[in-house]
Amino acid sequence: MVRIQRRKLLASCLCITATIFLLVTLQTLMRNREKFVLGAISMAFYKSLSCWLYIRSEGWNTTSTEHYLVVVVELGKFERKKFKSSNLQDGHAKMEEEPTQLYPFPKKDALILNRKKTLETDSYPIMLWWSPLTGETGRVGQCGEDACFFTINRTYLHHPMTRAFLFYGTDFNIDSLPLPRKAHHDWALFHEESPKNNYKLFHKPVITLFNYTATFSRHSHLPLTTQYLEGIGVLKSHRYLVPLPSKNSLRKRLAPLVYVQSDCDPPSDRDSYVRELMTYIEVDSYGECLHNKDLPWQLKNPASMDADGFYRIIAQYKFILAFENAICDDYITEKFWRPLKLGVVPVYYGSPSVTDWLPSNRSAILVSEFSHPRELAAYIRQLDSDDRLYEAYMEWKLKGEISNQRLLTALRERTWGVQDINQDNYIDAFECMVCSKVWDNIRLQEKGLPPKRWKADVTHLSCPEPTVFAFSPVAPRRSASREMWIPSFQQSKREAQALRWLVDRNQNFSAQEFWGLVFKD
Repeated sequence: MVRIQRRKLLASCLCITATIFLLVTLQTLMRNREKFVLGAISMAFYKSLSCWLYIRSEGWNTTSTEHYLVVVVELGKFERKKFKSSNLQDGHAKMEEEPTQLYPFPKKDALILNRKKTLETDSYPIMLWWSPLTGETGRVGQCGEDACFFTINRTYLHHPMTRAFLFYGTDFNIDSLPLPRKAHHDWALFHEESPKNNYKLFHKPVITLFNYTATFSRHSHLPLTTQYLEGIGVLKSHRYLVPLPSKNSLRKRLAPLVYVQSDCDPPSDRDSYVRELMTYIEVDSYGECLHNKDLPWQLKNPASMDADGFYRIIAQYKFILAFENAICDDYITEKFWRPLKLGVVPVYYGSPSVTDWLPSNRSAILVSEFSHPRELAAYIRQLDSDDRLYEAYMEWKLKGEISNQRLLTALRERTWGVQDINQDNYIDAFECMVCSKVWDNIRLQEKGLPPKRWKADVTHLSCPEPTVFAFSPVAPRRSASREMWIPSFQQSKREAQALRWLVDRNQNFSAQEFWGLVFKD
């Protein structure tokens, strides 16, 4: 009986939270007049409705809940997501937990099909975007010597030429999957985001559903590890570099460290670390998190984080706290690359494998090498007071020498570009990767040979369970938003297992079936 009541309570919490999130999302939309990706709203509505239908079907009483459990169990999966900017030029909405580098994606010429041209699809394998990321109703794309038809039109689900389904990870939901899955139907995942956008994907039962992947992991079929770095030129550039004597002079009114984050209390628990660090060394914090310093009014819009004026403010500092929102191998964002471009030493916390991507052996300070923020603060003060020691971290920049061959090779060999109209963007590269692999198997079958089976594994999205810092008993009481990530991660495991069981059954399933399995004892 106790276990049944517990299951009822958890399910009730899940539903109420989904409903609350839907209302908060809509209210925020009205208040800020910002555009939100429709998937965030529809997902919240769907899960809210499906939960309540499930509970009603079971005859459960849902009036008794605790607000704390509501936040802990589900809020992490339904976080508010913002557009990078209303001025995105790539023709699709890209969701981020924080403002990041804007990448104008020049769209390839689209073939708008009329009735006459519809027959042309019979000549090409069809790549169906199950997540409507590109917004293209129909386009024949050329990928080297191969060509495929790309579309978001789900009426092609049962077309005999449909060979692959393309998914965008943030919008990967259980509400409608292309089931039953035929033997010649490949599933491909594009997911450049951190796990906080969809934790289910980071568990073996779900990631291994896909044949091909494009993720931040170097082990992915199309690695996007350097997705926030335009090229070697911006690392060597001195455009924003402020000479050390000027930085020393600016120290009279600026802290040695700067912190700019407006996505507070993410899975990495970075704000707890910075809060403790602030007790040992001065930090100028311009973002909403631990805010203590204001930007000029014209730079307060999150979209200004890549503006020239913002760059010049940050470039005045000696050090910047470059903390990722999640700790995953190869998950390295603009937080790391931006200070290197500006001539500021990053104090980095994030990917355990970041040393494989440093421009040189001495180009960043790694938080993981210090046992406590107190020790890190002492080291930064030492560098701040000794020009010779500080310049050792800037030598690679001043000389324009990149010694990391892995980084050089990755940038040279990647098949896509960043802010480069002369190269495909990584969405195009992902589409062509899948198109080419599909054609490879078509040619094998034409020769009477069995097709090659590709399959993702757990290394394609590798992130451990979130943890929290606990430095001293005088630290502020942990907030509910900070504590929710571990329970959210655990629940995502159950969701991943339930989803895999249902997909392996290879027939359509209802939300009631899914949530019933998730909360099954």
